[in-house]
Amino acid sequence: MNLRFSASDLAFREQVRAFFREHLPDDIRLKTLNSEALARNDIMRWHSILHKRGWVAPNWPKEYGGPGWSVTQKYIFDEEHGLSGAPRLIQFGLGMCGPVLMAFGTELQKSYHLPRILSGEHVWAQGYSEPGAGSDLASLKTRARLDGNEWVISGQKLWTTQAHMADWVFLLARTSDEPKKQLGISFFLIPLDSPGIEIRPIHLLDGLHETNAVFYDDVRIPKANIVGEPGAGWTIAKHLLAHERMAGGALGQHKLILSQIKAIAAESMRLNGKPLGQDATFARRIAEVEGDLRTLEALTLKALAKVSADRALGAEANVIKIRGTEVLQRLTELRMEALGPATLPYDIDALEGGWGNRPAVGDPRENGIAPRYLHMRKVSIYSGSNEIQHNIIAKTVLGL
Repeated sequence: MNLRFSASDLAFREQVRAFFREHLPDDIRLKTLNSEALARNDIMRWHSILHKRGWVAPNWPKEYGGPGWSVTQKYIFDEEHGLSGAPRLIQFGLGMCGPVLMAFGTELQKSYHLPRILSGEHVWAQGYSEPGAGSDLASLKTRARLDGNEWVISGQKLWTTQAHMADWVFLLARTSDEPKKQLGISFFLIPLDSPGIEIRPIHLLDGLHETNAVFYDDVRIPKANIVGEPGAGWTIAKHLLAHERMAGGALGQHKLILSQIKAIAAESMRLNGKPLGQDATFARRIAEVEGDLRTLEALTLKALAKVSADRALGAEANVIKIRGTEVLQRLTELRMEALGPATLPYDIDALEGGWGNRPAVGDPRENGIAPRYLHMRKVSIYSGSNEIQHNIIAKTVLGL
């Protein structure tokens, strides 16, 4: 198994790197590097730049407007995207709903929605989790009943990320009661300006409004807004979750934070007048997390080689999801500790206009570190909690 990049891959990396240097706006790069929150306009401005270049949907084939890249090129692009300080685009349309429509959608659904996802005209949210159905998604209770030529949706969804920024939501609802609860679930496309929808904000630990509770009170949508056959929603959901768990498999964001920690440790002075990086305990912690990151990268490249050879992934995706989120949490924690107490006081009232202190207390890099640390506590929960991933590995690999 060859885990080395070819000469053409390395040339592609340089092309991508040069594009980011030239076209990523400085104000957006600075906000991302300082862990500040970006408004929808910031994210969509970068979306528009990538769309103009034809790079907004790395995982889409050419026939649907994507670049038609190899698996390796997609990995390289994602890694350089993270390393450059570019913000992550809103992925519910690009990385989830788009691929689902390509696999299961009608020609009318594809011709209408895919171009609008690419251009950014329509931003999407995901309607999966409910108050009693998070990791146990099959227990969802939101219902859809057919009334003539319309589906009528009633229920509640929870933790709907960026619903307040979105135009559409793809949603799972129960259309029939079956002995096996995974059956009888269907997949719907719903415009969020439909009558009967109420979006209520949920503020997370960092104090920001990112997620929402969304209520559906007899929301009517056309019969044609179901994807696949009634009852096929669980199959479609598993297809989508596979995309979500492997999305962003490259480790550019992790490497960027590690480089920031090293720079801070080299510059920050302790009470003894020596740089933090010369403190044996802190230096050991940097080395430990870097070792784990390199091990994770080797596992990810091994999975990449397997996919490139048209071999299906097994539990690798679950392991990468677990370890990737754990390493990211440790990195954000270590970065906050490296910058010290000045990261802790931040103005909650100012957070809606950007992460952190207004103005920053001391070093500008301190501005968004504490809220970013708090924000990253969630990554081991979404896309199927790490506990669920452990259960899957225990069952499929260990036979427990």
